[in-house]
Amino acid sequence: MEEKKTDWVDWLKTIVITVLVVVLFRAFIAVPIIVDGSSMLPTLEGGDRIIVNKFSQLYSEPDRFDVVIFHATAKKDYIKRVIGLPGETIVYQNDQLFVNGQAVKEPFIHNEIEQATSHYTTDFTLLDIENGAEVVPEGHVFVLGDNRPGSTDSRQLGFIPMDEIVGVASVSYWPLNKIGFVE
Repeated sequence: MEEKKTDWVDWLKTIVITVLVVVLFRAFIAVPIIVDGSSMLPTLEGGDRIIVNKFSQLYSEPDRFDVVIFHATAKKDYIKRVIGLPGETIVYQNDQLFVNGQAVKEPFIHNEIEQATSHYTTDFTLLDIENGAEVVPEGHVFVLGDNRPGSTDSRQLGFIPMDEIVGVASVSYWPLNKIGFVE
């Protein structure tokens, strides 16, 4: 009888520890999400499944061109690409990104720009956006969707506070032909 009780207690301990590890992992390390919408085409499309690295937010800020997930509203998270970092000026002119006056290539949308019949990204400066400023404010980033003609991003939302960023899209695991790191 004592042996059955010990087995039951061992199983209960295993289940509790497993649940605790899963909860902590999802809360602080990584979480799977399903991409909703087409604002990140061609990089990501609706239905793609990715792993979001939440841990990196604990020790570093996002880098330029990281794909991040952030709280856009109280009920909705968005996925976009970081274009501007704190203290930088951002200008878009004739489908060319300028950061602090220097032209910067965006290889992830090169084909879309080449195939566009008009400007893929409309011209703007940071002063033109919602709650605009001359530079990206401290503690904020400027984000754009890769599908520039069909994305609600910093051009409409304004600067994104870093404390609203959930994490960085790290790995795509579905569909199978897209398994790999999110670039």
